[in-house]
Amino acid sequence: MRITRLEEAIKMMRDFYIPSELQNLRLVEKVIDEISLELDLSDEVYGNVMVATMEATNNAIIHGNKADPGKNVKIRILQEGKRLTVHVEDQGKGFDYSNVPDPTAPDNVEKINGRGIFLMEHLSDEIEYLEDGRIVQLKFNL
Repeated sequence: MRITRLEEAIKMMRDFYIPSELQNLRLVEKVIDEISLELDLSDEVYGNVMVATMEATNNAIIHGNKADPGKNVKIRILQEGKRLTVHVEDQGKGFDYSNVPDPTAPDNVEKINGRGIFLMEHLSDEIEYLEDGRIVQLKFNL
C-alpha cells in the first residue's frame, strides 16, 4: 500500500454527525475535550477551539438546519502538521457571510444575537466560508 503525502501529513482526524438538536452540543464538547487531551493543547488553544467550534455548531443547528432533528450537522476535526482544522457543515441554504452586522457597533451592542461569527473570526487563526456559507472551516495554529 502506498501512502500519499496528504496521508503522511494527517496526524489525526475525527468525522461525526449530530442531529440538529441543541443537547447534541455536549457530544461536540466531549470530542473536543478528547482531542485536547490527545494533542496536549495549551489552555489558550483549547479555549479558542472550544468556543469557536461550539458557536459554529450552534449556528449550524439553529440557523442552518432550523433545529430540524431530521437534518444533521457534519463535523470534521483534522490535524495536519501544526494546524487544526474544524469543518462544520449544515444542510441549510447558506447565508451571506459578507453581510453580517458588527456586534460591536453601538446599535447592536445590546442585541442578544449576532456574536457567534464575531467570536469565530476572532478566536480562530483563519476562517473560511464555503458553499454559500453552509460550511465554515475554522483553522487554529498549534
